[in-house]
Amino acid sequence: MSAIRRDRRTLAAVVFAVLLAQVLLYPGVSDLVAAVGATTTLDASMWFLAAEFAAFVAFAGVWGAASDGVGRRAPLVVAGALGGAVGYVALAALPSALSLSFPAVLGLRVLQGATTIGAFSLAMTMLMDLDGGHGRNMGAAGIAIGLGTAIGAPLGGQLYGLGPLVPLYVAAGLLVCAGALALGLPDRAPGDGREGRVRRAIATLRARPALGVPYCFGFINRFTAGFFALVGTVYFREAFGLDAAATGVMLGLFFAPFALLQYPFGVLSDRVGRTAPIVAGSAVYGLAVVGVGLAPTVPTAGAGMVAVGVIGALMAPATMALVSDLSPADGRGTAMAGFNVFGSLGFLAGIVVGGTVADEFGFFAAFLAAGALETAVALVSIPAFLRLDADGDRAAFG
Repeated sequence: MSAIRRDRRTLAAVVFAVLLAQVLLYPGVSDLVAAVGATTTLDASMWFLAAEFAAFVAFAGVWGAASDGVGRRAPLVVAGALGGAVGYVALAALPSALSLSFPAVLGLRVLQGATTIGAFSLAMTMLMDLDGGHGRNMGAAGIAIGLGTAIGAPLGGQLYGLGPLVPLYVAAGLLVCAGALALGLPDRAPGDGREGRVRRAIATLRARPALGVPYCFGFINRFTAGFFALVGTVYFREAFGLDAAATGVMLGLFFAPFALLQYPFGVLSDRVGRTAPIVAGSAVYGLAVVGVGLAPTVPTAGAGMVAVGVIGALMAPATMALVSDLSPADGRGTAMAGFNVFGSLGFLAGIVVGGTVADEFGFFAAFLAAGALETAVALVSIPAFLRLDADGDRAAFG
């Protein structure tokens, strides 16, 4: 096995472990927030999930700029993973030991998110640094993300059966494993980490507004994940009477095809370009989300979740590869951090917008709003994407 292929698999395993840890919490998040002191369900769940992604938004750029500045990524991946593990243990142990209020628990959640995003974002950036084709490398990242979420949802549902805090301890163990995997990885970050490199990287990105195109599509993709993590979870439990384990299976119906199809779709985007997968997927993405909300039975809702997963898998690796296509070699850490910021904003918006609309107007209104927002962002973004394609910024567009 070549060194590139071995490192690609190791980095994909790091990404997988981080996402698996994150998604373990979703199926029974209402039980979890009750165990750490919350007195509501939907509102408290919304803030618990939103706190982590607010931290992702705030700190992804910090980690990316730091890695570009020092010319090293692997030690920062280790630091972020171990810091995230400490954060998960603190969430499980400190609320009862110190009689923390729920706002204080949210503060711990922010700290956990601030460290975890370092491991995730920089592992993705290290994949960008590899040779072998951006679509192939981002396909590996995509399948790791998808598998982590696909396995995490049903596994988390089973773990909640053992106790509401068990997923937190398992998540901590997974991040320790992620840190251990990253210990032996070689750094391929370009440049020598000279002083002023961060400023040059950020200045280069400001001069490349075309990066805003994949950022917008990344926002759409992660919006759906955030929406289903909160609204979908509560909806399946209330509308169909599912328990945490069955709800995890329903979430897995979205994440499984999202995982399994990422790598082949990533390779496809290397062959046919980024335009067709992204534009074709975005055209029907919002409609598929609304279809889940209209489904009258568990089987039809499950079929809708599979459809959303397939469409998301078509878009995701091509979108991440487009970031690689457009970013300068010495600014990849900042470029991927920007992508993760927009992705985290999308996830955060999916939680907050979906949760707020569902609380005020009901679940169907929330599904309708989510689908309409995704369609609107796609319609606004597609013309810019097609102009980018026509300008021929990179040959990879096909």
